[in-house]
Amino acid sequence: MPLLDNDPDTADLREKVDRAWREFARSLAGALPELPVDARLELVLDPTATGTGDASYSVTVTMSDDQRLAARAVGNASLPERYHMNRAAVADMIALGWSPPGVDPGSGSDFGLTTGGTDPEEVTRLAAVLARTLRDIYGAPHPAFLVYSLQDSSGETLPLPPLATARAVTSIPSPPSVSVGPAEPQETYDAAVLREQVRAVVAAMQQTTPEQLTADPDGDIGIRAGSAMVFVKVRENPPLVDVFSPVLTQIKPTEKLYWRLSELTNRMPIGRLYYANDTVWASVPVFGRNFQPSHLTLAVQVMTGLADELDDRLHGEFGGRRFFAEDDHPAHHGESESARTGMYL
Repeated sequence: MPLLDNDPDTADLREKVDRAWREFARSLAGALPELPVDARLELVLDPTATGTGDASYSVTVTMSDDQRLAARAVGNASLPERYHMNRAAVADMIALGWSPPGVDPGSGSDFGLTTGGTDPEEVTRLAAVLARTLRDIYGAPHPAFLVYSLQDSSGETLPLPPLATARAVTSIPSPPSVSVGPAEPQETYDAAVLREQVRAVVAAMQQTTPEQLTADPDGDIGIRAGSAMVFVKVRENPPLVDVFSPVLTQIKPTEKLYWRLSELTNRMPIGRLYYANDTVWASVPVFGRNFQPSHLTLAVQVMTGLADELDDRLHGEFGGRRFFAEDDHPAHHGESESARTGMYL
């Protein structure tokens, strides 16, 4: 099932996400024929970045000595009960070409798929199946939320060409354990270090230096996106980086507005739209602990494309004011200019 439909509000965002997955599948297809015999490539939806609890959604591929690629995809037997795939998801796995657990020789409790060789057509098909499994079945919103590792039969990490925006690691992160005893003290967290990392990432995206970034007195970084403004804010409790935009301000809440925001949020691969303080906001949060620059890069790319598209579309439907459109007519009259601009920050 696609993450977004053909609504023009999200067409630009959908195309960016689709393009990222195509690039991932293409790079994976190029890497698979080069796998050493008996080496094991593992691709995992990063549990520390996606909040999948103690579930590890993964696919693996190994190369046999007769040049056949054996792929495995985690099944319900390896997942906590609350993360089990339902019947529809299992049916979708079979439709993609996976054999049920135990059917493909050596698959055990996993879904199995073995190619007849490494000719380009078979490899391309396998790469597409793996990408669709991670995206459509396991719910990875973007390849940047994947980590991968290639290890030989002794467990030693081997080099592998980059797989688009997926992140290479020396070992696959374990899902966070669920404690039933007394709460343990939280690990130390340095907000100042995180702010420096965030500024470095945003500066690189803007092709400038951290010192030249536009920021308000609170340190929130501002990025213009057409008629919209996007802010990057480091929050300390809980530790996260919020990439957000005041899409429209001075707008009246209506049942139709709430319905529209809910509808659009359901079509977004990550993030949400909501209404508060006479303003429609868009937000994509990024975890502050175990900060990953690629996740912030994705969030900024998503938000800059989304905000500039949505403020025009929603303004046409509901009125209000866009950030950089002084000719917009407000939905509420009688407010001063200082009061209007103050709510953005």
